[in-house]
Amino acid sequence: MRPDPAGPPPHVPVLRDEVLDWLQPRDGGLYVDGTLGLGGHTQAVLERSAPSGRVIGFEWDAEALARAQERLVPYRERLRIVHASYADLAGALEKLNVGPVDGLLVDLGVSSLQLDDRDRGFSFRADAPLDMRMDRRRPVTAAGLVARLSEEQLADLFYHYGEERQARRIARFLVEAREAEPVTTTGRLAEIVAAAVPRKFHPPRIHVATRVFQALRIAVNTELDNLARLLVTAPAVLATGARIAIIAFHSLEDRMVKQAFAGNPAYRVLTRRPIEPQPAETQDNPRARSAKLRVAERV
Repeated sequence: MRPDPAGPPPHVPVLRDEVLDWLQPRDGGLYVDGTLGLGGHTQAVLERSAPSGRVIGFEWDAEALARAQERLVPYRERLRIVHASYADLAGALEKLNVGPVDGLLVDLGVSSLQLDDRDRGFSFRADAPLDMRMDRRRPVTAAGLVARLSEEQLADLFYHYGEERQARRIARFLVEAREAEPVTTTGRLAEIVAAAVPRKFHPPRIHVATRVFQALRIAVNTELDNLARLLVTAPAVLATGARIAIIAFHSLEDRMVKQAFAGNPAYRVLTRRPIEPQPAETQDNPRARSAKLRVAERV
């Protein structure tokens, strides 16, 4: 499929070549992309497994799903898309009477579509509603958590999900601020965090509010719970010799994946150390710099 020369450049997924090298899609195989996103990884797998390889793609963000469907029209005969979270893929595959599969990929990163859409509230780079839901059918927003959690609960959330050392100070400032006026926008939250953290403790390479935003996003979307469910159920959907590849973007996720692979006798770990992007990729796409790919094989 050729990109429109007048339109934006085609989406290139993180660690695309490395995913193909380790997942080893082949003609006739059946693969699951647990995080379809804009369809970049799925397209690569479909092309590598041509002419008869198939992919089932899961995506819980309706906007990303629509974009992926449009992008992947040329492959529609070999593609099935499910509007659901990767956490539910085992049950969904059973309902579809599909499996076992020959490979499973999950990219745990937030998509560029979500980050660049100011109205989604994932980024502090533009003032926007404090939302952060990947699936807008979900009832809980970041603003809702900021409004109702106690100071202690907020501090614990920032510390455990964001690994933020200034968690208690930030939580105190946030509770004081919301007593004067509800905190409902990304810009206001970023301002409060910046004011709470003494200048000497501002991190040198990331925005001071990065870890707080990460923590809220994880909580809103139950990301660690979803990953835990996937790690428990994945072996049952994989054929013998099938590979599971997971791309994590922060230490909490990566630690869970590493421990799950190493501690499960159903797997043979293929990547003793995580695979990271090459310098050329991070130069073209700075958001890829924290990506870590781990791969295991079903035995």
